[in-house]
Amino acid sequence: MRICTFIITLLFSASIATAQDTFSIVAVDTITGETGSAGASCIDNTAIAGGAKIISDIIPGRGAIHTQSYWLSANQVNAHNRMLAGDSPQQIIDWLVANDAQNLPGRRQYGIVDFDNEGQARSAAFTGQQSMDWKGHKTGSNYAIQGNILLNAGILDSIEARFLRTEGSLSDKLMAALQGANVPGADSRCLSEGVSSLSAFIRMARTNDNPDTLFLDLNVPQTPYGVEPIDSLQQLYDNWKMITSLLDHSDTKNTNWHIFPNPSKGVSTIDLSEMKVKIATISIYNQKGELLKVLKNPLQMQKLELETTGKGLYYVVLSGEQSVRFIKKLIIN
Repeated sequence: MRICTFIITLLFSASIATAQDTFSIVAVDTITGETGSAGASCIDNTAIAGGAKIISDIIPGRGAIHTQSYWLSANQVNAHNRMLAGDSPQQIIDWLVANDAQNLPGRRQYGIVDFDNEGQARSAAFTGQQSMDWKGHKTGSNYAIQGNILLNAGILDSIEARFLRTEGSLSDKLMAALQGANVPGADSRCLSEGVSSLSAFIRMARTNDNPDTLFLDLNVPQTPYGVEPIDSLQQLYDNWKMITSLLDHSDTKNTNWHIFPNPSKGVSTIDLSEMKVKIATISIYNQKGELLKVLKNPLQMQKLELETTGKGLYYVVLSGEQSVRFIKKLIIN
């Protein structure tokens, strides 16, 4: 079994001055060079664009930063710049505490991970004394956990346990860690609604990713009342994994079926006339893993209408007998 070194920082804190509850994770994998970020919060898209995702800053191949508790853009920008300048996570935190943009470092929480010059992982975390109870943090040689306005200290213990005990990729471990806080009131302001939070996200970068186009970037910015956003994020993540696995193991140029025109303006035809396997469903997903449409018992020449979904890349997945699946990409422009 391949042994990987991971660093995880699980943070719970503020994203905006009026709604200060967030739990989140940043992590790096020294074997793959991947960097990850995930979290959830009792704020959503109605309070701030994107919800909890605002705290996430990933620099591919270098590290990840979460600036939390009374989140301030200037502090996040400064942290980003210090990482680019080569500061270690602890040096970045020391600089932020000494140079807080509002001279209120006691309000903040930070969690930072990176790679040193030899590719080894480093982490550091900070919890200001003026961040709100329950607050605290835990650190180890390869992870740090912290938070405020939590239900209790057990939330941190559960997240840590899920991350450490989960086998699989770094993204699997991050998603499992987030599930460790999937209890009503993990972010205590959400207790009355019976959910852990109101928004959730997971993001992953490979070393050569563009910061604006990460290979995994899923966000649930808000949900209907009483719907758990971590569960909604899990569904997106499961769909994303299925699509990724199909792309890795399927022949996307399979000549037994065709989509035309491709690219299209939103209306295409799927030709199944040469398929040797009976197709039960055609499913359409976007790049975020969201299931947009399912066509059951399709015709051999099946019309596909996606005019209202917008421009971009989509995945057309055929499901046949004995769970056989086929996939092709569809571009709408």
